[in-house]
Amino acid sequence: MNKQNSTVMKLAETALLAALCYVSFTFLQIKIPVPGGDATSLHIGNTFCVLGALLLGGWYGGLAGSIGMTIADLMDPVYITGAPKTFVLKLCIGLVTGLVAHKIAKINETNDKKYVFKWSLIASIAGLAFNVIADPIVGYFYKQYILGQPQEVASILAKLSAGATFVNAIVSTILVVIIYNAVRPALIKANLIDVHVAANAK
Repeated sequence: MNKQNSTVMKLAETALLAALCYVSFTFLQIKIPVPGGDATSLHIGNTFCVLGALLLGGWYGGLAGSIGMTIADLMDPVYITGAPKTFVLKLCIGLVTGLVAHKIAKINETNDKKYVFKWSLIASIAGLAFNVIADPIVGYFYKQYILGQPQEVASILAKLSAGATFVNAIVSTILVVIIYNAVRPALIKANLIDVHVAANAK
């Protein structure tokens, strides 16, 4: 597959994953109302952001999450004001996951299933752990200084968000690792993932 076709294919796959982020967040979430007319939610939208980073790289996975879940925010009156925060954080989830999976572990340079499983798990944990830490912190300052909410309210919302984000991270990590390791062999055979294994590699 030449470079131009590879880029087009990655963009198409990014669009598909963005759609999955949107659908999973919009239709499969459990919304939890919180004080001030705001809400947090239990959802698996981040699953497809991290999956995209494992399959396509950090930028593509991050963009899939950013685009899909930002559109979801914009379509929901409760979340619309948080759309800019969502765009940045989801992009960062993808970048962190991609950094660990492809720059550090180089999972696309081996066919060792145990190695790929271990590092897909570590990369998923890294990306979602970043979100568990960053989401409530960024949310606190965003709500207080950008949206003008009182400090006490912003603090309560940050704590509630942290709890939901932690649960989401655990569920998403499990789903990502299962899905990625299940579909990876088929995608390699279909030439949808480029794996370059050195001649002397096991």
